Amino acid sequence: MPEIDTDAFLRDLHELRAIGRFRTGVHRPTYSPQDMESRRWLMRRLEACGLAPAIDGVGNVLGRHPGPGPHLLVGSHIESQNEAGWLDGALGVVAGIALARGGLPVDVAAFADEEGHFDIGFLGSRSAIGEVGEAEIDASRNRTDGTLLREALAQAGLAGLERMRLEEGRYRGFLEMHIEQGTRLEAAGQRLGIVTGIVAIWQWRIVIAGAQDHAGGTTMAERRDAGLTAVRLLAAIDEAFPRVCGERSTWTTGRITLDPGAPSIIPGRAEILFQVRDVAVPVLERMEATLRALIRESNRRERCTATLEEMSRNTPALCDPGLMGALSAAAEALCPGGWQAMPSGAGHDAQNVAKMMPAAMLFVPSIGGISHHWAEDTKEEDLVLGLRVLADAAERALA
Repeated sequence: MPEIDTDAFLRDLHELRAIGRFRTGVHRPTYSPQDMESRRWLMRRLEACGLAPAIDGVGNVLGRHPGPGPHLLVGSHIESQNEAGWLDGALGVVAGIALARGGLPVDVAAFADEEGHFDIGFLGSRSAIGEVGEAEIDASRNRTDGTLLREALAQAGLAGLERMRLEEGRYRGFLEMHIEQGTRLEAAGQRLGIVTGIVAIWQWRIVIAGAQDHAGGTTMAERRDAGLTAVRLLAAIDEAFPRVCGERSTWTTGRITLDPGAPSIIPGRAEILFQVRDVAVPVLERMEATLRALIRESNRRERCTATLEEMSRNTPALCDPGLMGALSAAAEALCPGGWQAMPSGAGHDAQNVAKMMPAAMLFVPSIGGISHHWAEDTKEEDLVLGLRVLADAAERALA
C-alpha cells in the first residue's frame, strides 16, 4: 500500500469547502469568482505535491505527473450546483491530490462544468476528449441567466487559452471517487460501491401551445389551457412509464414554465423540461416510444397541441472490468463484505473519459442519500476508507 496521508486529505477537503461556503455546503457555480478561486487553489495544491498544473480555455485543470509511466488519470469536478453539497465532485479531485502526494504516478483532473450550468453538457470532459467544437461553444448559454459562454469565459480570464486534449496512450485508465448521491449503500449497511455502469440521460423539451385569455371572461368550455394540458400529460407519463421502465430507470420533470405566468391569465404556452435515465439503451428506447405515443394521444384528445424537441442524449458507459476488478479486490481486502457492485443513477465525467480509455468509479455512502443540497454529507471514516481503497486499487491497476 502506498503511504496515504489521510489527515492531509481531510484538511484539503475542508479547505476547498471554505471556498464559496453556503451553510454546511458550497455555492460555486461554473466560472463564478468562487469557482475560479477554487481552481487557483487546486493548481497550488497540485504543484505542492509534485505535479505540473495547467488550466485550459474552458477551465479544465490538469496536473501532470513528471515521471515515467504507466500513469493513471484520477479526478472529477470542483464547481457545484447552486447552494449545494461540498463533496459532489470535489471528493474525486481531492482524492487524486492525496494519491499524488502519496507518490503514485497519477495525473489529476478537474473537469469544468460537469454540473451543467451551461447548455453544452459535460463541457470540460467532452472538450478534453475532442467532442466540443468552437461553434458549439459560440452558441452555448448559461441555463439560468442566458449569459453567453464566450462572455463567461472572458470574465473568468480564460479567453484565448488553448483547450487541452487528454494524451492518447498515456494512461492505464481513469478512476473517479464519488459520493453515491442515493440511499442504496446506507440502506444495505454497506460502506463502498463498485460502479458497474453509468446511466445515459435523454432530455427533451415539451412545448404545449394553447390560447392566452382572460381567467374570468373565458368560460371553461372555451378555454385552451396549456397548463392543464401539461398537467394531464405528465400524469399520463407517470402512469404509463412503470410498465415499460427498467429496475433502476428514473424520469424527471425538471421545470414547468407557464406563459405569461399571471394569476388572472389562462396560460397560452407551457414548456416542460423532461428527462429519462437508465443504463440500458433498449429500456431508454421503450420509454421514448411511450413518451411519443402519449404525446400523440394528448394531441388527439386535448385542445392544446404538444410538440417534442430533443435536447440531448448520450450513451450509457459500462465500467472497465479490469479496473472494477482492482477496486473490488481492494475493497474486499480493506473492508471484507462491506461493499457491493451497483450502477450509477447519476451522470459523471467518467462516462465521457470512458470513450477514450478504461474507466471505473468508486462510491462512498451519502448520509440520508442527500445530494445537490447544502445538507449533503458523508462520514469522515467512510471518506478515509474510500481513499484507502482507491489508492490500493490504483496500485493494483499500475502493477
